[in-house]
This record gives sequence, structure tokens and C-alpha cells, in this order.
Amino acid sequence: MQRRVLFICTANSARSLMAEALLRQLAPENFIVASAGTHPRKPHPLALKALAAAGLKTSDLQSSKLSAVDQQDWDYVIALCDQAADECQRLCPTAQHLTWDSPDPATRDELVVFMSSLNAIRERIMDFIRVHQRNAPRPSLHPLSLFKTLADSSRLQLLQLIHRQQPVCVQELTAALQVSQPKVSRHLALLREAGLVEAHKQGQRVYYRQASQLDTWAQDLIHLTLQALPPESR
Repeated sequence: MQRRVLFICTANSARSLMAEALLRQLAPENFIVASAGTHPRKPHPLALKALAAAGLKTSDLQSSKLSAVDQQDWDYVIALCDQAADECQRLCPTAQHLTWDSPDPATRDELVVFMSSLNAIRERIMDFIRVHQRNAPRPSLHPLSLFKTLADSSRLQLLQLIHRQQPVCVQELTAALQVSQPKVSRHLALLREAGLVEAHKQGQRVYYRQASQLDTWAQDLIHLTLQALPPESR
């Protein structure tokens, strides 16, 4: 699902416009982006020049009044200056409000200052994208994927051992199944890709446990499947 992000600053002529252009280019599939100003002016020529020099599209950028967007629903409202953050505290109360206060490059009429501001905002944008991707909900597991993954005796045994002894390391799983470590690792990779198990590294070893965010129907089906295994397999 795409998140709706609104960048705001006082003039909407440099910082918020640069943030809008960056997020649009860096993660267009994840975000719907706009920007506005509490006291908007025309886009600053050096801001447009800095964006163009960085290979960013500028033809559709324009300064907007806050009134043009304040009735829309936003997931994030990100202020690029403290003044805008203070003035927009009540804007879209359901949104998550963030403040990335940064010096206004327009106070110095030099391209190098605008380029420096653009680079600093890029770093914040990249951090924002990484955090969003890390916190994004995992796509729902499809029943066909679950059945295909479980339709192998080795993977079913691995899942059973992980469910019963979690957390359990690769070496322990290899010893229990009495097969080669590369084969166990391949099956574990398929279980991870299907979203059935999670891995974490502790020291030099990798430990596995049952995925914590499985859909309820998948948890129930796995539980019933493991319970139905013959006693000698448990």
C-alpha cells in the first residue's frame, strides 16, 4: 500500500520541493508525495538548478498553498523547518508528524549551498525509506505457497524441529536430520522465503524460530499438520 507523504516548509520554494522530488524518484512505488508552504513563494531558481544537476525531474514541481492540501488525508506530514512545524500542528491530526529542521539555503544565494542542502535532505529521505520498508507489513501468505513449501518431507521435518525446539541453530538441525548442511540451508532458505521461519545471528551461529507474524489461518494449519504427523516423526 502506498503511503501519502506531505512535505511542508515556510516558502515551499526549496527544501520541501527538494524533498518532494527526491522521494518521488527514490521510491515512487511506495509513496504518494506532495509539498506545500505556509507562506509559499515561487520555486527558487537555484533549488531547481541543484535538482537538475542531481538528475532529478523538475518540470512538474510548483509551490503550493497549504490550503490546497490541508483537507486531504496524509499518513506523514514532514516539516522541513521548525516554524512550519509549529504552524501546522493541527494539520491532518491522523497523520504522523515529523520535523526535519534544516537551514534554509535561500539565505545564501549560492548553488553550492543548495547542493549541500539537497544532499542533507537526501540522507534523511533514505533513512525514511529504510525505516518504512523495515516496518512495512509483510504480504499475506498465499495458501498455494504454504502447501508447496510443506510438500517436502525434509522441510516438514525442519519446521517441526524449529516449532518444537526454537530457537535452534543450523548445526543442530543438520545433526537431527543427518543430512548435509548445504541441503539443510537450502530448505531453510525456502522456509524463510515463504515467511514460515525467521532467522537471527548469535555469535557465529544462525538460529531459527517460527515466524512471529504468520496469519492465523496459516498458524492453525501448520499446527494441525505437525500434530497429524506419525508418532515416529515427532
